[in-house]
Amino acid sequence: MSESNSAAEAAEGQRTAPFKYTAALAADIEARWQDFWDVEGTYRVPDPVRDPAVRAKGADRPKKYVMDMFPYPSGAGLHVGHPLGYIATDVYARFNRMTGHNVLHTLGFDAFGLPAEQYAVQTGTHPRVSTEANIANMRAQLRRLGLGHDTSRSFATIDPDYYHWTQWIFLQIFNSWYDEEAGRARPIAELAEQFASGVRPLPDGRAWAELTAVERADLLGEYRLAYASDAPVNWCPGLGTVLANEEVTADGRSERGNFPVFKAKLRQWNMRITAYAERLLRDLDELDWPEAIKLQQRNWIGRSEGARVEFPVRTADGAERSVTVFTTRQDTLFGATYMVLAPEHELIESIVPAAWPAGTHEVWTGGHATPSEAVDAYRKQAAAKSDVERQAEAKEKTGVFTGAYATNPVSGARVPVFIADYVLMGYGTGAIMAVPAHDSRDFAFARAFELPMRCVVEPTDGRGTDPGTWDDAFAAQDGRLVNSAADEVSLDGLDVAGAKERITGWLTERGIGAGTVNYRLRDWLFSRQRYWGEPFPIVYDEDGIAHALPESMLPVELPEVDDYSPRTFPPDDADTSPEPPLARNEEWVRVELDLGDGRGRRSFRRETNTMPNWAGSCWYELRYLDPENSERLVDPEVERYWMGPREGQPAGGVDLYVGGAEHAVLHLLYARFWHKVLHDLGHISSYEPFHKLYNQGMIQAYVYRDERGMAVPAAEVEERDGKYLHDGEPVSRVLGKMGKSLKNTVTPDEICAEYGADTLRLYEMAMGPLDVSRPWDTRAVVGQHRLLQRLWRNVVDERTGEVTVVDTEPDEPTLRALHRAIDGVRQDMAELRFNTAIAKVTEFNNHLTKAGRPVPRSVAEPLVLMVAPLAPHIAEELWRRLGHDSTVVHAPFPVADPEYAREEAVTCVVQIKGKIKARLEVAPSIPAAELEELALSEPAVREALNGAEIRKVIVREPKLVNIVPA
Repeated sequence: MSESNSAAEAAEGQRTAPFKYTAALAADIEARWQDFWDVEGTYRVPDPVRDPAVRAKGADRPKKYVMDMFPYPSGAGLHVGHPLGYIATDVYARFNRMTGHNVLHTLGFDAFGLPAEQYAVQTGTHPRVSTEANIANMRAQLRRLGLGHDTSRSFATIDPDYYHWTQWIFLQIFNSWYDEEAGRARPIAELAEQFASGVRPLPDGRAWAELTAVERADLLGEYRLAYASDAPVNWCPGLGTVLANEEVTADGRSERGNFPVFKAKLRQWNMRITAYAERLLRDLDELDWPEAIKLQQRNWIGRSEGARVEFPVRTADGAERSVTVFTTRQDTLFGATYMVLAPEHELIESIVPAAWPAGTHEVWTGGHATPSEAVDAYRKQAAAKSDVERQAEAKEKTGVFTGAYATNPVSGARVPVFIADYVLMGYGTGAIMAVPAHDSRDFAFARAFELPMRCVVEPTDGRGTDPGTWDDAFAAQDGRLVNSAADEVSLDGLDVAGAKERITGWLTERGIGAGTVNYRLRDWLFSRQRYWGEPFPIVYDEDGIAHALPESMLPVELPEVDDYSPRTFPPDDADTSPEPPLARNEEWVRVELDLGDGRGRRSFRRETNTMPNWAGSCWYELRYLDPENSERLVDPEVERYWMGPREGQPAGGVDLYVGGAEHAVLHLLYARFWHKVLHDLGHISSYEPFHKLYNQGMIQAYVYRDERGMAVPAAEVEERDGKYLHDGEPVSRVLGKMGKSLKNTVTPDEICAEYGADTLRLYEMAMGPLDVSRPWDTRAVVGQHRLLQRLWRNVVDERTGEVTVVDTEPDEPTLRALHRAIDGVRQDMAELRFNTAIAKVTEFNNHLTKAGRPVPRSVAEPLVLMVAPLAPHIAEELWRRLGHDSTVVHAPFPVADPEYAREEAVTCVVQIKGKIKARLEVAPSIPAAELEELALSEPAVREALNGAEIRKVIVREPKLVNIVPA
């Protein structure tokens, strides 16, 4: 059909049906109602705690707090994949408003981060200018979708009024320590008082009064939940900043920019999240989260039970030290024939001798003349690898001898100490006792370096006890202990569990070890050498002591700088260190302040790192509750109302939190940690931020590639006879992500212009189950547009624009169809099954269409109410045309009459060996036992069985009975 013919038909249609629901009419309706909602404050959430009138009116109403994960305002704007979760939470929030809940639903913006800073470097545009422009564009796109957010509660993390409280929370964490005995965080001042009073002895036995100010600060720093330390970090010269482990790809490159990342030691801020490892793990049981997400968190935390063991070692100058290892197989201690330290281990420098010991194997030295040369070279090699690369099972095992020996504490044997990259500082103690006979990685390493192997757990597979004849380690958890006896202790003959218990007790008695629990979780690196982030509320005095700013000095606002970029270096130059942009503003960095500590005005230097972009998203669920409170983070009563513990939600938290599964660990783990600290310090009543988590799927799109493998614009591809062509040339088609680089994006603006926002909303919700990824098909959008057109025709005359509903009673089939639809839609909406809810609405709407007009008012109004959460603009318009003065947003959702909703009878199929032998008409509520008896007494079934014994009867009431003969 030519474009001129299409235009002519459209013009004719407009002439004969001027009030037909078209894209133009949808645009008019949607714009008018969006303006109305804004002017009237339709979605503004009243204060149910501090407003007496609201409290009285809504005292008996349940609450529902619905949240989306924080969006980042990209300059590229939204494509149709982005709003999937936002539309879903909007539908759910609207449904709950209509079912009598006080609903809190809003959306802010996670606006600090590297993209805006990189754009500033490229263009000279201040990050705030570009970010605010992106936010404005995104707000407009989201508004066009008709999202019912309370915009008065919206904010961006870059707002000083917001990051004032991000900085305040940092100070709470900095000024706290974790009391293991109490099992919670407490103010650091209480710990200092314990040291000062002598209630808690100092580690070195001195009195608190004998310590210098620097020594006191260093000691408290070992306990603070936010602390600065010299630690191994991921240094990315190409970006000029350090990265968290999670920002480094598996092949050792930066997630952003794909630059090489190296291990380096730098002084950085950290959060002691490890103190909360057990609670973070335990409290997962209180949450209504997908099991897959819980599993990822459990694996990341990585709890393991074992023992701490001390291996004596002498330093190069003859001093006695010990290497601490954590092992889950303390039963194999007699089989430890060498040790391995992570290349970053702090003891390495002190134990490396000047020369190789006599008799050192050539393969141990790596070809180097001295131990220090070998160790230095290997450490540089290891620094260029990611943790994932270092731990890859299939890779060749590498390492080098340090020249030092340790002593096996049970056998007294001298064991050589190696460094190897398969041991990480990020797990355990950064040192392992290597038991090559019973660990595959140690086995491979021992083979490569010709190290001895000792079997101490007798194999149960008949391979014998000589590891020299084995193809791999015997790492099973069963078997009896052998070759494990010394003068003071013997494990021979014990099973693994018994051996663990005995050796742990023996180590504990002698003070050279103890049973312990270890976690894979590491402390959270919290510094970034960037400009576009929250400044730390920390200053340093002339002695280098870190001081928290008083709350009266918050917020510490981000100052202006001439150059936004951190100093970057050649990507492969590992011998460099960060230079943050804030350090260039000397006037801001050097300040004179009175901190209110009685010491008067003094000179200080500000912290020039900024917080990571995770900081602002760690607590935004709390600020939504009380965004205009200038006196405190959140009013405790407000927090208790919206998020406090209650029946079925013992940890409290947001009622529904929707976002992508890609945030399974980092954001969720960090937010949980901050929330628990605030709970411990008495600021909030809930101890988990998000009670129910739901991960929406991804909207995918077809990617078309030419013969060169280059993506071509999807909109320009034609399908002919099952083949795909671009400019007449064949192209391949695969399903993938939607993105600009793949030339397959579709913007919501395009769909809204062609069909209307309500159609887009319906299509995205109807594509399939919300938690499943699905392909986008623009051609299929028209199906939902036709649904709305049929809905419109059932209420409005397309020629005159008059409402056609009548005040007559519907017939019984229509009543039954209506109440079954209401019942089903209510259940589906409550369980986020929006695709099946739309199917039920469609089925009922089609019933009315087939029945012919006019439609009874008592049927049309419930139909409009059912549609309202899904397609709010057309519902609002029809509701008003039906004569209602109040908004449909707060109208009550229809309730099904059970008498009409229940099915009168259903057909039950009776099968024998999978073949249908009878059909029974039964009540939908028939009990399983009654249905089984009825099926077995059916003559056709008895005849088919012919007296055979029955092995099993499977009943799936009310629709299936499957009989399995013996």
